[in-house]
Amino acid sequence: MDETAALSVKNLSKAYGSRKVLEDISFNLEPGQLAILRGPNGSGKTTLLNCISGLIMPDEGSILVAGHDLHRQDQEVRRHLVFIPDVPRFYLELTAYEHLHFIAAANDSLDGFPQRAEQLMRRFELWDARDVFPHHYSRGMRLKLGLLMGFIRPSSVLLLDEPSSAIDAAGVVLLEEELSQRKAAGQAILVSSHDLRFCQNITDKLITLHAGELEYANSTAA
Repeated sequence: MDETAALSVKNLSKAYGSRKVLEDISFNLEPGQLAILRGPNGSGKTTLLNCISGLIMPDEGSILVAGHDLHRQDQEVRRHLVFIPDVPRFYLELTAYEHLHFIAAANDSLDGFPQRAEQLMRRFELWDARDVFPHHYSRGMRLKLGLLMGFIRPSSVLLLDEPSSAIDAAGVVLLEEELSQRKAAGQAILVSSHDLRFCQNITDKLITLHAGELEYANSTAA
């Protein structure tokens, strides 16, 4: 297991009853790498992301995030890892802007917050709706806000589940630009996506699952 990698997954397996969802999955992701996770529906992509993020416990295997064991050093891992699901969840009593402030405060990341929040919200066209409650947002706007909640705090590893699924074409371009900048800054990024065109120009590695097994994890340059 590579302890120098930003993300190291080793021999990961997960079953629900007699149904094997993931079997012996291993791969590494280095700082500054962006990997696309692909596979048909039911191949185990979301379960893999949920295991890496700590939302569910694998039956076997280990996960290191920035050198920290997910199940032995949970608090350290939380400082380094962000997971943005395809359906973000929000607090009913907080506006969009207040959500960003809450996440930044909870992660000790309030330095320069007003400027950073405004920049992100303007870039993703949410600034004029910053004082609106997310349940009044469209699905695309909610997904954008979920992305910004992940972007507003520091992290070494960023996990995204179908981030372009409900965003218009202009928003997808902005998202690709944002991920490119974060990759250049050294963040390791793992993206589950059915869109074969998404991030194709900045992808370093393809990780393909089929029926819970790793078909291949290779460099796009190979």
